Amino acid sequence: MTLHPDKLPLIHGLLDGELDAANALAIEAHLKGCGDCRAEMDRIQQVRDRLGGAPLRDRAPDRLRGRIEAMLEGEAGAAPVARPAPVPQRRGLAAHVWNSRWASGALSGAIAASLALVFALPQLTYTDTEDQLVQSHVRSLLVGHVVDVATSNRHVVKPWFNGKVDFAPPVPELADEGFPLVGGRLDYIDDHEVAAIVYRRRLHTINLFVRPARTLSLPGAVTSRHEGYSLLRWTSGGLEFWAVSDLDDTELRLFRQTYTARAS
Repeated sequence: MTLHPDKLPLIHGLLDGELDAANALAIEAHLKGCGDCRAEMDRIQQVRDRLGGAPLRDRAPDRLRGRIEAMLEGEAGAAPVARPAPVPQRRGLAAHVWNSRWASGALSGAIAASLALVFALPQLTYTDTEDQLVQSHVRSLLVGHVVDVATSNRHVVKPWFNGKVDFAPPVPELADEGFPLVGGRLDYIDDHEVAAIVYRRRLHTINLFVRPARTLSLPGAVTSRHEGYSLLRWTSGGLEFWAVSDLDDTELRLFRQTYTARAS
């Protein structure tokens, strides 16, 4: 195996927590099977850790600050002087000030280029996981098969999954918070069985898909819109959660907050 240079922007985005759900899943899957890229990610993280703890600021002497301020004040009070082209070479302290201004402009350009790359990252790769989740959500509503076990009793829904999946999905009751439990069913995403726990918010259905999290998974929540539906992904306790609904993003985040608080 060899390092894949085209994956480096995604590795940096993963470490910075700046990827959307699709790109996060794609690079996590790649890292799971590529030891060289995984080693490069570990190396980058080690460098970040060392830089994070290093004293990178060195205070300049007060006399140098005074001399620079005096020079700048003198330039501000002087009449404008036409400079011949090309600009003559500056020496000493004036060169330091001029080079600092040039470096500041160059740094601004580098930052702008970096931001452009960050915003372009979500377009680099694509997975159909979100397609499958939305299709499963819509299909459950169209065929009237929202649940396999219809009950608002968590003590019935949770043990119903025993033997059907090899993990135990949390099934808290949230009716007093405005998210009544409807029941649960089995579904199929990315060629594996997943648990689907169903809640409601007024007339809106929330399908919460649960499956084991991959070895490399983002801990934070990621919200996205797909074909008019809101999707919210997060991981906790070794499990990956996908909430899908036609609710707006704000209410879906409220559902996640309520669910995780009760599940813990």
